[in-house]
Amino acid sequence: MAVPAGSAVPAKARRTVPGWARKSTVVLLIAALALAVFGTTTQTWLTVHLDPQQLGLAAGGENGLQVQGSKAATTVTALALVALAGGLAASIAGKIARWIITAIIVLAAAGIITAAATVLADPLAAAQGSIAAATGVSGGAADVSVSAFPVLAVVAGSLLAVGGLLVVPAGRYWKSRTKYDAAAAGPAGSQSGPVDEIDSWDRLSRGDDPT
Repeated sequence: MAVPAGSAVPAKARRTVPGWARKSTVVLLIAALALAVFGTTTQTWLTVHLDPQQLGLAAGGENGLQVQGSKAATTVTALALVALAGGLAASIAGKIARWIITAIIVLAAAGIITAAATVLADPLAAAQGSIAAATGVSGGAADVSVSAFPVLAVVAGSLLAVGGLLVVPAGRYWKSRTKYDAAAAGPAGSQSGPVDEIDSWDRLSRGDDPT
């Protein structure tokens, strides 16, 4: 049976979005991974064991000198925030801007992986700044143990790169948010299919009432 012209069925089919490509899913994935990377930098990455006489009474202790990720790899914190901002910006970006945002997120993720891997490869070098701040002497030898958090940063950074790459293919299912596209789309009541939180905000910004 032929579908009459103007039927809502073809429009509904065109608006069907796979679960992985939903804007809210992609944006929240990127945000969660960026925050996970940021969270690792607030934890202890390195524990430095020095001679108690070298450390002094103020910094000495049985547990050694604790070095947070934000001090062992300072760039990781900044790059995680860049990726977070990129993921949020992707929710309102156009087609060309999404390509740029994808590149930014992937490059930020690559920087995170590189910085964390550098700490894993040479933890003593990464701890030298904290050692110098605690003892006043840099370039000395020490026994440095590495926690699991640099590894978690590498894993989260790798997944963040994958999440960034999803923006382009998923963006093909996202509707444009220009005033011209809004006019062409017709009244809000003509939209079919589920509406997520980000779509609701976009429609409110156009003056539509998603409820």
